[in-house]
Amino acid sequence: MVSFFQYIYKRIHLVFLTRFQRLSIATKIILGYLPIFLVMILITIVVLSSLNEANMTSKNIIKHDIVLLEAANNMLNSLLAQESYGRRYLILDSPEILELFWQRSNEFDMLVSKIQAIKKSQNIPSKQLSILHNEFNNLYKNRLKNIGNKSSIITKEYDAKIRTKLDELVALIQMMILNIKQNQNQLIIKNSDAGLKAFRITVILSSLGIILGIGAVTLTTGNIARSIQQLKLATNEISQGRFNYIPDVTAQDELGELANAFIKMARLLASLEEANLNASPLTRLPGGIAIENILKNKLAARKSVTFCLLDIDNFKSFNDHYGYAAGNKIIKTTAKIIEKIIAEYGTDDDFVGHIGGDDFAIVTTIERYNKFCTNIIEEFDKKIVDFYNTKDRANGYILGETRQGTKIKFPIMSISIAVVVSNKEKKHISHIEIGEIAAELKEHAKKIPGSVFMINRRKN
Repeated sequence: MVSFFQYIYKRIHLVFLTRFQRLSIATKIILGYLPIFLVMILITIVVLSSLNEANMTSKNIIKHDIVLLEAANNMLNSLLAQESYGRRYLILDSPEILELFWQRSNEFDMLVSKIQAIKKSQNIPSKQLSILHNEFNNLYKNRLKNIGNKSSIITKEYDAKIRTKLDELVALIQMMILNIKQNQNQLIIKNSDAGLKAFRITVILSSLGIILGIGAVTLTTGNIARSIQQLKLATNEISQGRFNYIPDVTAQDELGELANAFIKMARLLASLEEANLNASPLTRLPGGIAIENILKNKLAARKSVTFCLLDIDNFKSFNDHYGYAAGNKIIKTTAKIIEKIIAEYGTDDDFVGHIGGDDFAIVTTIERYNKFCTNIIEEFDKKIVDFYNTKDRANGYILGETRQGTKIKFPIMSISIAVVVSNKEKKHISHIEIGEIAAELKEHAKKIPGSVFMINRRKN
């Protein structure tokens, strides 16, 4: 039986070999390339399918998640601004402020409508937002009817209801922002997995083509593998927060489109990351949004808060006289001085931020602000003179001109610090009011020659 099967196998092999040897070279080449062509077709199908999925995911993030996140952040800002104008109107009874109050209300409603218009916003509680916001507005309408009776029990009840409704709205928006970010992160991870999967499959199929020894397949799969490698690297870089990475993909096909989508997505993510972290690119200190969040959290927890607003006097004249680069050195040096003093005399609970330009902020307690301000002024006055040339340092001023051509002397730079103290036992004060008080106090401090700090103790 075994001999019979061996005989059959030999006959079939002989027939196949004989017929193959009779074929022309062109036919043999075609038959030899046939498995390579099949591998190439398979590679194309798998790669394009995976890359199309990744491309669709990237476009989904750009067209939906990022738009939703931006709208949600704007919605929160509009709501807080509306509340601020409402409280100001109750104090000042100004028609202009009331108009601003309703403008912010309309902005909020427009943002809700914008979210509802987005196709993939089914999980966004837009209807609940509209209901809560209408209830919030109705509470304010009823409160405004009793604006003249500030001691009424009814007005106090409405104030409490307004605050409660505001907290509900803020909590709902913040939960919505968190859900959007989580969904965005899941899409990014999915995108990364799709790119990695496409890369691995392509490498396996390309290796099969290389084993078959066909140079054409090697060249084709090599180009595809390089592009996918770049996209894989770009996915890993972006997922780790390095949004300035640009994939080196020169193709103009789907791979090129995906690379362009990666670049666009990275830029948008970088801008969102900067908006959330809001760090100064010059000093690397947290910016205005971070400062506001720190103040709001401490005030919400009813903690004793002392806010210090620091501003460099005569900085513009120095910047105009010595140049932009020298001005940047002043800002960096000031930031280092503040950080050094806080590290030396403060605790982990103290916070330093860079609002922008030559304005800085410190959030601390009533026990430490005096030591901070005194040492910052001493260190600043000691180091600042080193940035002037010998002549200006000896004169004690920079000689400049006004726009009208009038000669004017600009003194050596100094630093003015406005300090606002708000104790937890006192009446509730918002972070916006603290900022306004500090800004007003800073203007008074800047009128005093030399480096000074002025204090406003919040009583009511």
